[in-house]
Amino acid sequence: MSDVSHRGDLSTHPDVSEMRERYARMLSGRDVALVDGPVFLLGLYCAASPWIVHYTTSQPALMTHNLIMGIAIGLLALGFTRAPERMYGLSGAMCAMGIWLIIAPWIVGSGPDKGVIINNVVIGALALVLGLVCAGTAARSTPKP
Repeated sequence: MSDVSHRGDLSTHPDVSEMRERYARMLSGRDVALVDGPVFLLGLYCAASPWIVHYTTSQPALMTHNLIMGIAIGLLALGFTRAPERMYGLSGAMCAMGIWLIIAPWIVGSGPDKGVIINNVVIGALALVLGLVCAGTAARSTPKP
């Protein structure tokens, strides 16, 4: 077995400057890492909400709509996590999705009841707020030319 208890100082490593640059690149734009999880959970809830709130039979069009929107929000969250420097430009799209989710019960649905409306308004408001947080932080962390 090898003895790893005598770890040396990395400052003598031949690639230390490259490792520092890579580490800095990996962490740049990650100020909103804490938002990725809630965005993903919001997408999962949005996709599952027709079954949780039990409006699968009374609002079939809205059920399909929320399933697709939830998957889209979840994919955005995965993109924010995987390639943040490229994906945070889509934070505005998430804001638009939030606004759409708020008005969707009246446009996509047919005579939605109070539970359906509250469900979609809360999901939409959360998506809008999280999208604004992502957009604001991405704009603040983007290097100025």
